[in-house]
Amino acid sequence: MTEAVLRGSDITVDRGGERILDGVSISVPEDGRVLIQGPSGAGKTTLFNVLGLLAPPTDGTLYVDGKSTADLKERHRARIRRDTVGFVFQDFQLIPDLSAWENAALPQDHRGERDEAWLRELFESLGIADLADQYPATLSGGEKQRVAIARALANDPAVILADEPTGQLDPDTADQVLDLLFDVQANAGTALVVISHDQRLMDRFDDNLLLADGSLSAV
Repeated sequence: MTEAVLRGSDITVDRGGERILDGVSISVPEDGRVLIQGPSGAGKTTLFNVLGLLAPPTDGTLYVDGKSTADLKERHRARIRRDTVGFVFQDFQLIPDLSAWENAALPQDHRGERDEAWLRELFESLGIADLADQYPATLSGGEKQRVAIARALANDPAVILADEPTGQLDPDTADQVLDLLFDVQANAGTALVVISHDQRLMDRFDDNLLLADGSLSAV
């Protein structure tokens, strides 16, 4: 049986007197592709933040590689985020005054060492090798997302978390970006969790989950 790289057990999140997540449990195999869908306001971004160790749950436990993160100090949580999780955001979150190459290298810089050969491989596989010296303002939406994918994979993470990664792209570009994301995910041997409202994606994932009314269920 494939080991889970991420596992949430009875995750509950309360905010402002409202229950956002209500006993959510999820298991992400180390080589799996998981799609999480749900209506606006269902708590998808909140779950994304918990799975990425960006915010702790009110109750319940997140396990990374079988180890509980419940009692970790923020410094240790930050180290796990850096080394284990790659993030892809809907709005790209590229730094405007850094080149595409410098943006992609940020996770490695935070770790304290660059693997330029791995970055070159990523840029070549994503078809952006000729864009390395360009700045975000000169890139199309699809090109920005490719740079963001390279950044997510820079530290060779165990899992990629993508929050609406095609939300700002036209359908054709979205398909191209998703194909590339799948390709590099398979080549890198990571798990992939995509949070999206796009129902066209359902046929392309191993596990399809629906988040509604604070609860997660299989589709």
